[in-house]
Amino acid sequence: MASNARWESLTVDGSNMDVFINAPAGAGPHPTIVVAHHRAGNDAATTKFVQDLAGHGYVAATPHLHHRRPEGEHTRESIANLDDNQIVADLNATVAHLQGMDAVNNDRMAIAGHCMGGRVSFLGAASIPAFKCNVAYYSGNMFKVMGSGDVPPFEKLGNLRGPVAGFFGADDENPSPDDVAKIDAKLTELGIAHEFHSYEGAGHAFQNFHNPQGYRAAATADSFAKMIAWLGKTL
Repeated sequence: MASNARWESLTVDGSNMDVFINAPAGAGPHPTIVVAHHRAGNDAATTKFVQDLAGHGYVAATPHLHHRRPEGEHTRESIANLDDNQIVADLNATVAHLQGMDAVNNDRMAIAGHCMGGRVSFLGAASIPAFKCNVAYYSGNMFKVMGSGDVPPFEKLGNLRGPVAGFFGADDENPSPDDVAKIDAKLTELGIAHEFHSYEGAGHAFQNFHNPQGYRAAATADSFAKMIAWLGKTL
């Protein structure tokens, strides 16, 4: 793990948004990845993912997308109140902050995410030119709008500026294998390069070690290695 992991605070729409940032050793500039968290927010699973990316040579940062919600609120309530336009504002603030750092290579920036964050990775990559590619882990709710958003991320896929890597559990229900096939077919139709991997015997959130029932160590290790290889040639 890179030693310079830290929390920073940005102000978005008058609200303080915590961002967990980790950078690799050396001055850089380094390729950079914004990480969109899962429903639970910036817990140990998300911060470890950020630190693992830093260990592989990436500046990584994860903004807390629930920052407008009350302290201590159940995250099921927080996710129900997400707003696509607010998410894009949060991502733009994070990107602007990173672009001001000497360690960041502004021309080599991606977005990755798990669960709701996988959806956010598509939303962000379709909305923000800084993101050259995106990584989606089990991106559910791709066909619905959140809050004041205009159309679902699925309908924004034509705005992607670069390739996509996707990792899914074959036993997942959101996204189901049919959902994944639909996203796959749409990207193919649009001529967007993408690499999708599905894991047998794995359901939703198979990377989340907080959930012993759902966690799949082999799928976690394989998907992370594939992601690092893909980022190495893509970013």
